[in-house]
This record gives sequence, structure tokens and C-alpha cells, in this order.
Amino acid sequence: MDAKTNLKSRLPSRHVTEGPARAPHRSYYYAMGLTTAQIHQPFVGVATCWNEAAPCNIALMRQAQAVKKGVAAANGTPREFCTITVTDGIAMGHGGMKASLPSREVIADSVELTMRGHGYDALVGLAGCDKSLPGMMMAMVRLNVPSIFIYGGSILPGTFKGKPVTVQDVFEAVGKHSVGDMSDADLDELEHVACPSAGACGAQFTANTMATVSEAIGLALPYSAGAPAPYEIRDAFCMTAGEKIMDLVVANIRPRDIVTRMSLENAAATVAASGGSTNAALHLPAIANEAGIEFTLFDVAEVFKRTPYVADLKPGGRYVAKDLFEVGGVPLLMKTLLDAGFLHGDCMTVTGRTIAENLRSVKWNPDQDVVLPATRPLSPTGGVVGLKGNLAPEGAIVKVAGMQTLKFTGPARCFDGEEACFEAVRNRSYREGDVLVIRYEGPKGGPGMREMLATTAALYGQGMGAKVALITDGRFSGATRGFCVGHVGPEAAIGGPIALVRDGDIIELDAETGTINVKVTDEEFARRKAEWKPREGEFGSGYLWKYAREVGPALYGAVTHPGGKAEKVCYADQ
Repeated sequence: MDAKTNLKSRLPSRHVTEGPARAPHRSYYYAMGLTTAQIHQPFVGVATCWNEAAPCNIALMRQAQAVKKGVAAANGTPREFCTITVTDGIAMGHGGMKASLPSREVIADSVELTMRGHGYDALVGLAGCDKSLPGMMMAMVRLNVPSIFIYGGSILPGTFKGKPVTVQDVFEAVGKHSVGDMSDADLDELEHVACPSAGACGAQFTANTMATVSEAIGLALPYSAGAPAPYEIRDAFCMTAGEKIMDLVVANIRPRDIVTRMSLENAAATVAASGGSTNAALHLPAIANEAGIEFTLFDVAEVFKRTPYVADLKPGGRYVAKDLFEVGGVPLLMKTLLDAGFLHGDCMTVTGRTIAENLRSVKWNPDQDVVLPATRPLSPTGGVVGLKGNLAPEGAIVKVAGMQTLKFTGPARCFDGEEACFEAVRNRSYREGDVLVIRYEGPKGGPGMREMLATTAALYGQGMGAKVALITDGRFSGATRGFCVGHVGPEAAIGGPIALVRDGDIIELDAETGTINVKVTDEEFARRKAEWKPREGEFGSGYLWKYAREVGPALYGAVTHPGGKAEKVCYADQ
């Protein structure tokens, strides 16, 4: 395959490399050691979220070098660049978490600007942490140049006293320690051994959930989402992605040929089937927005409702991402869903083949119990459930994978911000049966829609995880377990019902019927709304000030621009 033949005339890089007027531009490329032939080949952006913030990102630069070798081997010219990542494990439990969700938009925007500014023709994007995965996929769909997504891979599980552990165990250990159920020495040992390698958090938390999405939606090569970061096979996936991107350039297969309404439903189905993170209900609508497709939290929840839960993965189950990969990976999960009629098999993928064609040779592995057949699921409906009611007219979401009780009724205990609730939990100044309400943590109100893992993990560590419920207009980590309801909308900052709840109001949660209500009459709500006054924002300048002004509701993915439906000219067609 000669990828150079007649391609430049239709590719964005023609604007920076072709014709006498671009002699100054070419001189820069000669200064970096490129040959004439390389300058006139297609330019492939190789974008990574490498940084030294956390283990999920630390291996990305190495993997990028393998991608570049693949691009060059297929007669393309790779152009490597980095963007930011805010890693939730480090940002969790303090003001830094306000930067997490906004970083998704910065990642997408910065990749767009780099690609647009330099006229790159295709994109291979490598990401390793929660918001960098959807952010990179959003950029791909927005730009609509041929693109392949690569996950940096999961971390290996640690071992503590002969048992496998993840960072979830460390967060929950904080709660155990606070009530005297864990010694200083054990806590110290656990934090030393829980994270033994490079890679993203190992269970079906947000990173592995969105990695599963990358294969199911068709933007990643089969099996590539499952291999742990330390495994050498990751370099083979990266090399292959570099070669394959050039096939997509020649065939002109683009992300919006791949990301359709049906492929979004496939992605939501794999989240439900794997007991994945509630954050997928925020990220899938955001990816859809880039393609001009309206796919709301309710659409995601509808898929969740009809999809069986089949993968026994932590935090609700027994296994981690490494275990899933070693018994057959994401394709094994997708195969049983496809065979049972829960996936659309005719969706295009980056292989140039459909989902059904990719899975045709996948054989069921009967010698494992990580993934059950869709005909014999762990539960008949998905691991994540959408809720709606007078407390959340725009919806809310709860992860039910591993939960024993799907109904909860109790008096509200209201906190304006996570810190106040965490302090109450730390001091045990709450009661069994309470419904803890954390508000003013939504996209605008936080700003940034923080995750509440520190609080929920502390509750579990105190042995109260199943004895209280928690609702918020913020988010929960994929590591959260228990009756924890997030994404409540409209959010408190704009006067949503969650802002009007008072201590002692009786809240009824039902994940079987999908309802979330508070026993307050419409008339009483109206009276409270008349008395309510919006709070002044925490930030008067900087990015979080700008984000709070631009961000939309969680219902549509908490996005900051109109997306593909308002697009006038697609970058790839300029």
C-alpha cells in the first residue's frame, strides 16, 4: 500500500506542505530532520496524555514510540504531541477534584487546536486516566479525521496479606482506620503494595469502563483495551494501530462513520454488562454531542435497563481488568452480548470491518467465570440504572452492580459541598438510615462536578456502606459502591429540587422502578423555590470561572459547546 499516492490533494496537511508558498513551512520540517519524502506524506498526529502525575499516564510516551514506528512503516509521517491529564486518584477528596471533569474539555480542545493549527491528517490518541479517555475520543469525533484510540492499559493488582487489592481498598482502608479497625502499620503496608505497576486503576472503574467503550464503540482495535500497561503486547497493539491508521486514511474511514446512534447504544450496553462506572452516562452523551447526535442520560439509562449484567468485575464483583483480558478480553464480553441480541452487529469499526465481522472468530471460553453468558447473567438488567422523579426531573444515575438492596427510604441529611459531608462521616455524626445529600457540586455549582469517593469509601470502611444512602448533583468514582446516586439534575446551583431539600425530608429511592422522589408537595417546593437564592460562585477568574459560565447540564454530558449539530465546516473537510 502506497499511502502517498494522490492523497495530499484532499488532506488537511496540503495547506502546510504543498506548493511554492509553503516553502517557509517546509523549512521548519527540514530543521527537524524530515526528508522531502516524509514532508509530502500524510501527517499523523500521535497525541498522548503522558505526564508524571500518576501511574495511569507514565507508560504513554513509551507506547507512543511504537505507534510512530507503525505509522512510518506504512508510509506516514508521525507528529507526536502531548496534552494534559488531571488524574482523579490524586485529585480526589480535595479542591483538586474541581479540575477533573473540566480537564476533559481542555484535552479535547487542546488536541483539536494542535491538529487544526498544524494541519494534521489523522490522529492516533493514547490516554490512560478517567477524563483523558473520553476527552481524546471527543476530539477524534469533533475533528473527524481518520482516528484510532489506544488505552494505555490497566495497572496490575497488588497483594496484601495474601489477597489481591486495588486502590479502592486503600480508600476504604481510610474509613477502617478512622474507626480503629485498621492499624497504622497495616494502612502503611497497604498503601505501599496496592499499586505495583504502571497503568490505570485496575477494576471496572471509570478508566477501564471507558476503555471498554472504546472497543465497543468501534474506535479502538479489538483486544487493545484489555492488556495491562506492563504487558509487552501493548507495544504490538500500538505498532499495529500506527500501521492501521494509514489504511483508514486511504479508505477515508472517519470517526463519524463509526460513532453513530447504534454504536453509542453498543457502548452503553457494554458499560451495563460490565457493571461499569456511572461516569459513562456523562461521557457517552458528550461524545455523541461531537457528532451532532442527541444521546442523553435517559437514552443511556434506557440501554442500561434492557442489558444484562454479566461481567463479575470489581468494585461490585470479584475480578479486575487483567483477569478479563486473560480469559478473552472485551471481545469475549461483546461476543455474548451480540449472540444474545444486545449489540448492533453492523456498526463500522477502525478495523474497516463491522462489529459482527470482528467477533466472528471469537470463541466462547467455558473455562472461566469472569464473564457469564448473556443468557445466564448475574442479573437481568444492567449494572447501572437511571432514576427520575420530583427530586431529579432531569434524571440521576446509580450503580447497582453488586448491591443487595435496590430500595432505600430515609430522612435527608443535607450538606452544601463534599467537605462538610466528609467531616460528618469522619466524626460519625450521622445515623443509620440517613440519606446524605451533597449539593452544589454539579457542573456549574462545584464547579466541575466532583467525585465523592473519599466520602463513600469512608462510609464503607466504617461498615455503613449498606446502611445509608447518598445522593449528589456531583459524581461518583467508578470505585464507589453502595446506594449512591449521582448526576442529580437540575443541579442545586440553578435552583434544582436538590437545592430545596431540607433535613428530615423523606427521600425514596427505588432502583427497580427507576424513581427518586422526596415527600414534599409541589406547593411546598414552590414556596421554598421562591425563598431560594443562588449562591455566589467560588471563582472570579481563571479556567474554572470560564467553565462554570459555559458548561451545560449533566443530562447532555456537561459539555461546553453546541457540538456537531451547530458545526458549519468540519475540520477534516477544510
